[in-house]
Amino acid sequence: MNRGQFTLMGSTVCVMLCLHFSIQLVSQHYMSWKKPKEQKAIIIIVLMAPLYAIDSYVGLLDIKGSETFFTFLDSIKECYEALVMAKFLGLMYTYLNISISKNIVPDEIKGREIHHSFPMTLFQPHTVRLDHKNLKLLKDWTLQFVVIRPVCSVLMITFQLLDMYPSWLSWTFTIILNVSVSLALYSLVVFYHVFAKELAPHKPLAKFLCVKGIVFFCFWQGIVLDILVAMGLIKSNHFWLDVEHLQEALQNTLVIVEMVFFSLLMQYAYTAEPYRVGSVSVKAGAKKE
Repeated sequence: MNRGQFTLMGSTVCVMLCLHFSIQLVSQHYMSWKKPKEQKAIIIIVLMAPLYAIDSYVGLLDIKGSETFFTFLDSIKECYEALVMAKFLGLMYTYLNISISKNIVPDEIKGREIHHSFPMTLFQPHTVRLDHKNLKLLKDWTLQFVVIRPVCSVLMITFQLLDMYPSWLSWTFTIILNVSVSLALYSLVVFYHVFAKELAPHKPLAKFLCVKGIVFFCFWQGIVLDILVAMGLIKSNHFWLDVEHLQEALQNTLVIVEMVFFSLLMQYAYTAEPYRVGSVSVKAGAKKE
């Protein structure tokens, strides 16, 4: 068995494990279907890991695919990532009984201080008071990525198909997307810090790390691989496979392995235990409703 066959076999096992853990967790939520609004958001978030694994596995199967093909695969992952961020914020709002559209903000959380850090202080005061306007701003900062990511994906694929995709345009899209996703993640971090006490029973840090961890590893390991290729530390020893496709294969393999660990972490962070019959959390929620 050569190295390529071993990698493909190992990746297949990892994808199957990821699917097993994710389907198991989704099934547990369906078996304990108590709060549809919360659990629908949780299921969308949980499915992020297997979608990333399958997407990367397809890229590994067609290892010599075109640049447009790999852009399409990346776009699927990143568009779903945008959806997950929106659902994550919506889940946190549900836990806190906040509704921006209905102008519902509990009195006990109004007036809290939000401390912005650089570079946001270039556009916002360092300290602002929490109100409906600032909560809406945090939500808009997250949702802008839900719009920008799909639009950029369509434009990138279109320009590549038309053979009008110079390197400067590629870098332009990269910068726009990085600024967009950074702003979305920043708003989630700010939201967590403001409401850490109220969200504590819902394991917000573990939930957030599942989302941010997937985004973080996929992005930064891609940057590291770019640097290693540029430095000549990653080279292709196969006449039929250039270094760019080898880099894609390495990235896809790493993502597939990582998704197994994230699917396991989600078993803890997004457990169905609070929704099961007899759960203290469910009973408490029922009394409030």
